Amino acid sequence: MAPTLIPSDLTEFVMLQGNGVKGLSEMGLKSLPSQYVQPLEERVINVVPQESIPIIDMSNWDDPKVQDAICDAAEKWGFFQIINHGVPLEVLDSVKDATYRFYGLPPKEKVKYTKENSSTKHVRYGSSFSPEAEKALEWKDYLSLFYVSEDEAAATWPPACRNEALEYMKRSEILIKQLLNVLMKRLNVSEIDETNESLFMGSKRINLNYYPVCPNHDLTVAIGRHSDVSTLTVLLQDETGGLYVRAPNH
Repeated sequence: MAPTLIPSDLTEFVMLQGNGVKGLSEMGLKSLPSQYVQPLEERVINVVPQESIPIIDMSNWDDPKVQDAICDAAEKWGFFQIINHGVPLEVLDSVKDATYRFYGLPPKEKVKYTKENSSTKHVRYGSSFSPEAEKALEWKDYLSLFYVSEDEAAATWPPACRNEALEYMKRSEILIKQLLNVLMKRLNVSEIDETNESLFMGSKRINLNYYPVCPNHDLTVAIGRHSDVSTLTVLLQDETGGLYVRAPNH
């Protein structure tokens, strides 16, 4: 029978020892620890998909019809899927493999990057984003990498995923600039100089999230409902999926 963990033990095991929620999952728990049980209003239950988010082919991204589709999707949904976007498949596969490689490290290695131990505030390994403020904890682990410079990343990002994360970020930046230019044209901004581009692009951050197997997935969430504060978020899912997007006017 799986042990019952009181809150202090849970914090010690999950974060202070570096096991993460992944470590909890691998214990073979038969039921969800109470700290992770979400209020009814926060659970994703009885969701019946009404529509599919737009899927946009970016192979001819400067085609006016494609640009209109991007802007229309952004206005209606704030979310859309893109294909033929120019980021090589091997780059996508590599960053996913690197994510699994990081989370496969021994806890004593991962714990080096927690808030308490990280050598920089720009690298953070954790579980719930704000455990002290949340009604219930989220069933996930995350590694947040804030980009300052190549040298800083080389010195502080985990070697298990550093090169792959940097390459993914570089390749995605080209795509993000294309999308940004298209969206700004809809706002009658015909040209973006380097200063404005940097302003619109804002800070660069990559989050490598890990969602372990859950004994009672209907009682919890991995990431609760939210709206990102960034200008653009590029999301890469693996084959498991699980993302829900709220439809307009719902």
